[in-house]
Amino acid sequence: MADSAPNYNDYLKLGPLLQLQGGLEENEDGLIPDELLFIVVHQALELWFKIVNRELRLARDHLGAETVAEEAIPHVVHHLRRINRVLELAFDHFKVMETLTPQDFLGFREKISPASGFQSSQMREMEILLGIKANQRVRYGKVDPIEHLKKLSKDSESNAGAWEKVQTVLEETTFQEALRTWLYRTPIHGSMPGDEGDEEVVLKFIKDYLTNFDGFMDRQCERLTANMPESGDTTGRFANSKKAATEFLMAEDAEEEHRPRLRRIRAGLLFIESYRTLPLLAWPRLLLDSVVELEQLILIWRNRHARMVERMIGRRVGTGGSSGVDYLDKTGKIRIFTDLWAVRTVMMPRDTLPPLHNPAFYGFAK
Repeated sequence: MADSAPNYNDYLKLGPLLQLQGGLEENEDGLIPDELLFIVVHQALELWFKIVNRELRLARDHLGAETVAEEAIPHVVHHLRRINRVLELAFDHFKVMETLTPQDFLGFREKISPASGFQSSQMREMEILLGIKANQRVRYGKVDPIEHLKKLSKDSESNAGAWEKVQTVLEETTFQEALRTWLYRTPIHGSMPGDEGDEEVVLKFIKDYLTNFDGFMDRQCERLTANMPESGDTTGRFANSKKAATEFLMAEDAEEEHRPRLRRIRAGLLFIESYRTLPLLAWPRLLLDSVVELEQLILIWRNRHARMVERMIGRRVGTGGSSGVDYLDKTGKIRIFTDLWAVRTVMMPRDTLPPLHNPAFYGFAK
């Protein structure tokens, strides 16, 4: 007998899927309508997190390959753009949540305590995959998010499975690490890591850039001082900007042994951003734009989440015992791709850039 043809319900496993909204009672009929909405919205968010984590791994694997071919970069951009559209879509989930009134939510809020979004293992997985370090994770009281998930793993089979995934991702290469390795390999004036004299080429590029940057800052300072003398210590502020640019590009914030590598990573980043109109750099600069957009969307998502919660419950203690909105606001200050933001502070107009050496290297392939 021939196998039956596939159908929509079986392919999507709609039968089991639509039986998963019963809450703690595992009985949907016993839920008030508002609680059903709360469950569905959060389940939908977790499904989107699943997509984000998969796309992040795909992007990282392309970028973290031992040799990254030029044709691999569009694939990375594709995965990042998909993540960004998912994050934008996630904003709209909060609009649906805000159809709950504060009293509607309070009608079942106490029942779910101490359950909390703090316990979302997929959110932690996403943070780790992106590159958040242990010392960046926001605790509430003495509770560390990862240690909390480990503790929960002893309570149920599903929590144990979630903890296994978190343990796995803790051992993986992060997207940030893959991105830095890729930036380290950026050809600067045609020179690559391992080429003879590469370090000298990189240092000369940085020093030439800083020379032009200082002149650019001086001209801005003179113009501002002449036209707005009431603006205060303009000279001091511009001097601080020049000093900060030198410290950033020379990687003075790193230990001596790590400076050459970090210097080259930042030089590669600055080179792509400065000469972004060159054909060879067209996809790399789109990649960097996509990463900046990704982090921007995460920051907006966290802020949007906090404002939705504040609208719903004010500033009361969170269901999991955190400080509620105050805790969420702290998470909204976490930055991962700090260099990609910092480089914007030291960028200059195209006509101010140092001359490009070996321009044929960055042209269209013949």
